[in-house]
Amino acid sequence: MKKSLIAIGIIALIQSSCMQDSKINQPTLGKFSIAIHGGAGNIEKMNLSPEQQKEYIHVMDSALHVGYEFLKSGGSSVDAVERVIMVLEDCPLFNAGKGSVFNHDGIIEMDAAIMDGKTLDAGAIAGVTKIKNPISAAKLIMRKSNSVFLYGDGAESFVSEKGMKLVDPSYFFTQSRWEQLQNALKKDDGMQLDHGDESDKSTNNKSSEGKYGTVGCVALDQNGNLAAGTSTGGLVNKKYKRIGDSPIIGAGTFAENNVCAVSCTGRGEDFIKNTIAYDIASQIKYAEKSLYEAVSSSIQTKLKSNNGRGGCVAIDKEGNVVFNFTTTGMFRGSANSEGKFFTSIYR
Repeated sequence: MKKSLIAIGIIALIQSSCMQDSKINQPTLGKFSIAIHGGAGNIEKMNLSPEQQKEYIHVMDSALHVGYEFLKSGGSSVDAVERVIMVLEDCPLFNAGKGSVFNHDGIIEMDAAIMDGKTLDAGAIAGVTKIKNPISAAKLIMRKSNSVFLYGDGAESFVSEKGMKLVDPSYFFTQSRWEQLQNALKKDDGMQLDHGDESDKSTNNKSSEGKYGTVGCVALDQNGNLAAGTSTGGLVNKKYKRIGDSPIIGAGTFAENNVCAVSCTGRGEDFIKNTIAYDIASQIKYAEKSLYEAVSSSIQTKLKSNNGRGGCVAIDKEGNVVFNFTTTGMFRGSANSEGKFFTSIYR
């Protein structure tokens, strides 16, 4: 009996030790957050039906879940941003990738950028026509090129040499986007914003409304690394190889560890002239403002005072997320390590 009791005691000690070792070896779930936007503007003028609203919300929620699960598993913020934006690029509802708009010549030209807050490495492309997921091409340039920004055929040649498969431009054709262009050409409206209404003329720089078609994502991973990415099809009926702010580091996209990550959406010229993405970061870094204060200052004061239109999503080193826009709405959503999900369209 005494031997049996001793044996039981030894087994109990071994089991207890194993349980303690198991607890020690289990990774601690660190704090993480992710947030997206799918364009800003006077979205009320889009006259979305309840079914259409649900569809937008469903896609954004699906994209957020992709990012959430990836970050929860310990994935990096850069890869999370890429994966989330790919979901939005593959959806024809958004003006990026598959849903991109046509330029004046009936061609779809896409721009994208991504930035790693840990290293300040960045990759960007513009004017590409054969890349299924422009955000992935931007990341490939960041990782495999000595350059930051590649354009058109050159960008396509580079990613193709690195093993990325190109697609026929016909892949991006959607009837609704084609009809948008035809309507713009008939009315001689000049460049139009994605989902713009009849009064929406980008040639009228002071009053241009409608939806500014861009998708973007910012993320904080469990290791405290920040990243930002932005992707767009640009403006309906754009001319002269126009490029907006999305692929321009510091204007439409920026990320720096211990500061913030920002992705913007709006009339690109306004964000370029005001270097909005970096303006937000600089206020946090040098003026020691909170994320909310910096974003509000850049969007509601600096951008607005210069007749700028649009908004942004930003995240800081603590995982705090801020959405801000000068328009009546912005497609947006967020998720964090506490399992809290949020999606919205209007104010």
